[in-house]
Amino acid sequence: MHVNWQPAPRPQTSPRFAAVLFDLGETLIDFKPVHTRQMLRVAAGEAYAYLASLGGKLPSPERFYRSQSWSLHRALLWSHLRRRDFNSLDLLRRSCRRFGVSEDDSTLAELAWRWYSPIIPHTTMEPDLPATLHALRSAGIKLGLVSNTFVPGFVHDRHLAAAGLLEFFPVRVYSCETRFRKPHRRIFELALSALKTDPRDALFVGDRVKTDIRGAVRAGMCAALKDPKGLSSARHGAHHVIGSIQEVPAIVFPTL
Repeated sequence: MHVNWQPAPRPQTSPRFAAVLFDLGETLIDFKPVHTRQMLRVAAGEAYAYLASLGGKLPSPERFYRSQSWSLHRALLWSHLRRRDFNSLDLLRRSCRRFGVSEDDSTLAELAWRWYSPIIPHTTMEPDLPATLHALRSAGIKLGLVSNTFVPGFVHDRHLAAAGLLEFFPVRVYSCETRFRKPHRRIFELALSALKTDPRDALFVGDRVKTDIRGAVRAGMCAALKDPKGLSSARHGAHHVIGSIQEVPAIVFPTL
């Protein structure tokens, strides 16, 4: 997505926070409603075609879809019971072994991308998001990302790069690559440690009360709830409620 924008002027007032951390889905990148089974079938078709091109010994497309769907469902159920995200890269490795395909990093990376990429046309972001992030970074604010996900981090990184956002987030913590998931305070602490920032000097922006807001507050951070449709009638523990990321600089620099 290409957006024409001009960098905002650097604020001249002292910032309230040294760092701002963001959730990913429905905060930085919005996902339009889709038919889950239909989207999974499309993704399975992409993965099937790729494995076939590598000479994989595959069942029929329908059996492939059903087996992969069941594996994902089982992993999600087990993840829910353990309260810890799994990494779908482990499922892909097992698929490669089962179908006689190499498990090298490049193959796994492309296979993971084939499973994920069909959702990209159904995603959007705020048109002024790069400008807002650029203004924060130019003002010396450190930026980071904390996301609950079972999708491998390098896949999200590829999506962020395509959207022109990756450069703004030198620190990215994905739950499937740690032992923790939001609202566990430890996953926030991992990001704060990487940013070398005290939680009292950090703002977290997210769209979910249970995971983003409560987790950030438990970790000692200030929390802003993104609620673009105004669905929340109360703050639910959030220090701020915003409609868009464009409002974040006014929180970081309260005199603006």
